[in-house]
Amino acid sequence: MKEKFTYTETISTVKIEENKIVAFDKNNAATYSFRVGRDGFLGVHYQKGQMSDEEGYAKAEQNLELKRPYAFEPETGERHRDKTERVFSDKELMDMTREALEHIRSKHPDFRLDGGLRQQKTKFWQENDRGLNYSNQDCSAHADFSFKHKNSKDISDGWFGIGERNFELGKLYSMADNYLGNYEKEAKLPEEIIVQIQYYGLLGKLKQSLDAERLCLGTSLLTGKLGEKIFSDRFTLCHDVSDKECWHDNFFDGEGVVLPGDKLTYVENGVVLRGYADKRIAKKYGVEHTGSAQRDFSDVPSNGYVSFRIARSDKTVKELLDGKLSVVPVRYSGGGFNEKGEYVMPVQMAYLCDGERFLGRLPEFTLVSNMFDMFGDDFIGVGSDNPVFNDKQILVRMKLGNA
Repeated sequence: MKEKFTYTETISTVKIEENKIVAFDKNNAATYSFRVGRDGFLGVHYQKGQMSDEEGYAKAEQNLELKRPYAFEPETGERHRDKTERVFSDKELMDMTREALEHIRSKHPDFRLDGGLRQQKTKFWQENDRGLNYSNQDCSAHADFSFKHKNSKDISDGWFGIGERNFELGKLYSMADNYLGNYEKEAKLPEEIIVQIQYYGLLGKLKQSLDAERLCLGTSLLTGKLGEKIFSDRFTLCHDVSDKECWHDNFFDGEGVVLPGDKLTYVENGVVLRGYADKRIAKKYGVEHTGSAQRDFSDVPSNGYVSFRIARSDKTVKELLDGKLSVVPVRYSGGGFNEKGEYVMPVQMAYLCDGERFLGRLPEFTLVSNMFDMFGDDFIGVGSDNPVFNDKQILVRMKLGNA
């Protein structure tokens, strides 16, 4: 068996420092993995930069002597997905950056901005001599800014950013107005702390806990809980790389496995259904194979390819708040989950919010929670709309901890 992975990426970046454009950088990268399977072993050759198939496969064949065990049949099938909507030229990216910088500076002159605009184009191929031919292509433009008020003693007061396939400056300006225009207003913490935040950074411990090997070894916080209702009945978690939800995500895993509908549910209405397992883990422990192989360009696949999405409510963020106010952390560091699933977030800067617009800047505070409360009794929902972040966001109750 012969198989090849190819990944190409082009990133163009206009860099801003202290309200000035200081650099333009463009990076083109191509990465290859040649793989030869024979007698239950896999030879792998990792290559950065161009190499002929003949040479790449020859080097992979030589590496069969390392005897990496891999006795699984290769996948077959053909499918190609291109999520590209718009591609900016380097000149267009530079012109947009100049326009955005001039607009934000003129409207909010009391702030220093660092960051810039960038465009990322990615393409991934996986092909073998048994008939597999998959490719996934995407392109997005991003604006990322850190900001500092002229009277602030901190190095940075916070950041905001937006990424879109069809990038629009108007959305960036609205975001800048919300973040910068309300900085000088002071606000007080509400009695009930409802955190409004993009949820990706909160899923790390849950992802670790859903690892099928950890579940079997007893090192997961969810060991012994499959089939049980552990979280809120409003909480449903899926691996979802469908056209609607993917973001530079492949529809196929590192072993070429494609799931029906490009998605699989792991938690449904609070009930833990399964853990994730690639072919090796599924065979080793006799558990369900979930198409979760993480590709490794220099070795055999490993378990861990999941792109989790929390199911959205049919209500907007503001409707979920039901007249209450939320807290939006903007600058926070030094926290996270511990091995027991307990969570702490020291927040250096945050805003009070009505769900859509900021109402003022809050004093520093610390948030505490744990994985089971966060997605259980304290889980409110993920709104049907994308205010504040121009992206999916969770509403969850948390408690105040010691600063």
